[in-house]
Amino acid sequence: MFGFEKLEVWKKALDFADQIYRFTASFPTEERFGLTNQLRRASVWISSNIAEGSGRNSNPEFARFITIAYGSLMECVSQLHIAQRQRFLTEAAFNQLILQADELSRMLSGLKGSLFKNE
Repeated sequence: MFGFEKLEVWKKALDFADQIYRFTASFPTEERFGLTNQLRRASVWISSNIAEGSGRNSNPEFARFITIAYGSLMECVSQLHIAQRQRFLTEAAFNQLILQADELSRMLSGLKGSLFKNE
């Protein structure tokens, strides 16, 4: 098992990406190369950057990748608002995803803070 696979935040990021894939499956087909693709890519980048950063040789480098993961999460939040405005998501689906994003946001911030405490 790789170190990042033990991180709860990485597991939550995978769960978030799973939900994004699930909900975007019902988006209009004309959005396949638009909002669907953008949301999916941004959600995948969250866990990918956590994993990549964990393999770096220093906490400051890991923290930089956590910052990138956080940026991808914020990209998802913005895109979720667009999806809701376009009525691609129900209010319940939107709220569920925003709650997951909020939890991930707090976890990423906590992880980044802990990296500097341990340096």
